[in-house]
Amino acid sequence: MYYEKLSAQELEREYASLKRQYENEKGRGLSLNMARGKPGSEQLDLSNGLLDILSSKSSCIGSDGQDLRNYGILQGIDECRKLFGDMLGVDADKVMVGGSSSLNMMFDTVSCMMTKPIAEGCKPWYEVENRKFLCPVPGYDRHFAITQYYGFEMIPIPMSEDGPDMDMVEKLVNSDPSVRGIWCVPKYSNPQGITYSDETVRRFAALKPAAEDFRIFWDNAYCIHDVTDNPETLLNIYDECVKTGNEDLPLLFCSTSKITFPGAGVAAMAASDNNMKVLMERYKYQIISYDKLNMLRHVKYFGDFNGMLEHMKKHKKVLKPKFDIVLNTLERELVPVGVGKWTKPNGGYFVSVDVYEGTAKRVVALCGEAGVVLTGAGATYPLGIDPKDSNIRIAPTFPPNDELQTAVDVFCICVKLAALEKMLDK
Repeated sequence: MYYEKLSAQELEREYASLKRQYENEKGRGLSLNMARGKPGSEQLDLSNGLLDILSSKSSCIGSDGQDLRNYGILQGIDECRKLFGDMLGVDADKVMVGGSSSLNMMFDTVSCMMTKPIAEGCKPWYEVENRKFLCPVPGYDRHFAITQYYGFEMIPIPMSEDGPDMDMVEKLVNSDPSVRGIWCVPKYSNPQGITYSDETVRRFAALKPAAEDFRIFWDNAYCIHDVTDNPETLLNIYDECVKTGNEDLPLLFCSTSKITFPGAGVAAMAASDNNMKVLMERYKYQIISYDKLNMLRHVKYFGDFNGMLEHMKKHKKVLKPKFDIVLNTLERELVPVGVGKWTKPNGGYFVSVDVYEGTAKRVVALCGEAGVVLTGAGATYPLGIDPKDSNIRIAPTFPPNDELQTAVDVFCICVKLAALEKMLDK
């Protein structure tokens, strides 16, 4: 029964029934969380072997003969650079391995470019008046927070099933010298789970920026994070940029945060020789070396990139049932009443739901009152402003499956209840 086809009297009856269901859920004293993409305990347990890799009797000598317990090797140990090079699809000499957070490396990269030109003859970004950054939406709130912190005007770029609206990207990047960068989560995007098409990647590689120091921040956070038996493939942005003579255009990032331990993983970035020279000049002033023993621990645990891929198959077994719970429940509860649409991702960490227009904030508030915590409505847009007040990001990974089912059931009640309130002007 599509709500929009019901009479006012029928809507009132449905509203009364849902209100009773909602009050029953509130009375249960729930405390459930679908707010952020945190791995659950079952996933974390998959990597417990990492804790046994090194001991006081372990050799800590790297492949180049250096003692990894000591200072030095700013760009990371060779074995780990090779591991991340294979992960990002670049040669190891293009890789720098950092600490536990790729977000930290992205922040530092923007910070560097704020104070030191990334390209010869350009100004530091802090000297650029009315500087702008492109933000595909819905997108990752922590990306937007970085550029907000540094005072960029953030321009929303609509997403399609092929990635960002490239007509809009090309027009802005190629004509406006104040546009300095774009955020991208190119495979299983946050939150929609979209993988950029080959054409989209090629159009990124063929950009002709009006600003010589324009850069693509290519956050490949979910590059090996499949959750179904239909994995998607992403064209190699760096190879495509080499073909077009735009080798300096992309800055690539990834980490093991959702592969091993989010609080104790390893992050990496990759860039052209020209970009890396500038960035390393900055890094040498802020740190002598990152945690090389943790790098060694990860290399010994996985062996090589194939070992990492095998490890991710274990994650998929844990995650697929969680995504099935969310998608099946949405299908069962919301399709018949016509008050929502959502993506069906083959990987990543989220399900993006567009609820009845003008009700996302209300849905989040209703869920909160019933004991189900969601990411704030609007978080997937710059400055937290969703012009349609419709997008909500669901993170299925953290709760145990029985709690997840309860949380999604409550979510669906709240989506329907908020839609009816809007239709009935309550």
